[in-house]
Formats: sequence, C-alpha cells, structure tokens
Amino acid sequence: MVDAFGAFKKTKGPKIKAFDVYKRSKEARFGLLFATPAILGFLIFTLGPMIVSLYYSFTDFNSVNTPTFIGLDNYTALFDPMRDPVFLTSLRATANFVLISVPLNILVSFFIAFLLSQKIKGRSFFRVAYYLPAIVPLVATSVIWRWILDPTFGIFNYYRMLVGLPAARFFFDQATVLPSMAVMGVWGTGATMLIFLAGFQGVPQELHEAVEVDGGNAFHKFFWVTLPMMTTTIFFNLVIGCIHGFQVFTQAYIITQGGPNNASNFLVLYLFNTAFTQSRMGRASAMAWIIFLIVVTLTIINFAAARKWVYYEGGDAK
Repeated sequence: MVDAFGAFKKTKGPKIKAFDVYKRSKEARFGLLFATPAILGFLIFTLGPMIVSLYYSFTDFNSVNTPTFIGLDNYTALFDPMRDPVFLTSLRATANFVLISVPLNILVSFFIAFLLSQKIKGRSFFRVAYYLPAIVPLVATSVIWRWILDPTFGIFNYYRMLVGLPAARFFFDQATVLPSMAVMGVWGTGATMLIFLAGFQGVPQELHEAVEVDGGNAFHKFFWVTLPMMTTTIFFNLVIGCIHGFQVFTQAYIITQGGPNNASNFLVLYLFNTAFTQSRMGRASAMAWIIFLIVVTLTIINFAAARKWVYYEGGDAK
C-alpha cells in the first residue's frame, strides 16, 4: 500500500491536468481576442442601435431636438387612421406582397432546381445561367425591369402592341404593381434555387431504388420520397422568404417611390420616408420595432406550423 501510494505520489497526473487547464484558458483568451472585432461590431452597430431605437420609439424626436418622452403615443398613432392614414395601407401592401412573392418564388425556384438536378446535357451551364441574375445588384435589376415594363416605351409593351394588344401599366397601376414586383423577384431567384439544388442532392438515392424495387414510378418517387425529404429545405426558404419579404425596399424606392396611391408603399420604404424625409425619428423607430415584432411573430408561427408538415429523417419536426 505504501509503495502503491508512493508510486501514486510520483505520477505527474496533477501537473498534466494543470497544464491542460492552462492550455485551455490560453486558447480561450486567444479565441476571445480574435472574436472581439465581431463582438464589438455586434454591440456597437447592432445591439446598441436597437436599444437606442427602442428608447426613441417612446419619444418625440426629429434628430435635432432633445427627445421628449411620450410613452406609447407613437405606437397608437400608427394604428389610428386619423393620425397616420398611410401606415395600415403600407402594412397591408407589404403583407399582400409577401403572400404573392414568397409562394411564387418558392414554386419557381423549386421547379428549376428539380430540373437542374436531373442528368441533362449542359446542366452546368444552365445552373450558372439561372444563378447569375442573383448576383446582379438589386438597384440595377430594378432599373432594367422598369425599362422593360415601362408603359410608354418598354420592350414588353412594344411587342404587345405589335400583336394588337393594348399597353399594360404594370408598375404604374394600383391593381398590377404588386404582381409585377413579385414576377420581377423571380428573376433573382437563383440563390433560392441553389439551396433547393443542394437539398435535392441530399436525397438518398437508395430510397428511390427501394421505390423502383416495389414497382413504383417517377410519380411515386417524387411524392413519396423526394418531396417529403425536401420539406426541411422548403421550410428554410419559406422562413427566409417571409423575413426578406417584410424588408422589401429597393424595388419600390427605385421604380414606384411607393405609388401608385401607396399601393407599393412598403413598410421599410414608409419607415425610410418617415425618418429621413419627414425627420420623425421617434415615429420611425416605433415602426421599426413593429416590423421586428411582426417578423418574429410570423417566424414563430412558421416554426409551430412546421410540426405538421416538415419531415426529418430522425423523426417528426420538433
């Protein structure tokens, strides 16, 4: 026992353990040092402005005067048509745009990705060709589409009139401005298509082979294997699409400036005009937090609904 105890005392186990602790703490310090720029960037440029804007949302502030606390007045004014006749119209326009653009974008990009996942000639070329518009700046895309669909000299109306059809107003008609912008959004659907393409490549081929062994055809393979396995990717693009849809700004700012008759005066565009044209920073801050709450609520609803239709290989969605 004594020898065993002595042998135990001579081991260097505690020293090795102390060295490991020192090494880990040193690595932690270096890790924190390298992460400091990102942490400071988040605190200074994201979290800090959010806290300040939350304070401003309860004040009367025009970026020049000293903020005056007014409680919930900015929030109540936004939902009062007598005090702010535009906000509810802007909210309705944004919601309608999301309802039109998000399903359209998902359906088109899903269909294109499905075709490009097949073994076809020139597949690499078509993948690049469909993705290229996604890297074009949105400002340039908006200018191009405004020219294409211009009611006076646009190339699309030019060919319509050649076949005897009347010129359509597209972006400049209250009834067609939102569908026109949604169709324009399909032009830049390459990023969503790329995500779907990655999802298709992740579908296990042995499941398709099992369907073939059981006598199934292409229809059975798609609806009983491919589509269920793609629900996680569809869900991801749905959530991201809804978030981006409520942040739409550039298209309306470049093409319509919110018209006609506020039909495309989306929430972020109206927020921009309230803050930098009318200099009502307090009201704009309240609007920003309302948009944030809408997006968070919609995301929570999507996650709750996902339990009923999203399939995971390890079991049901949780």
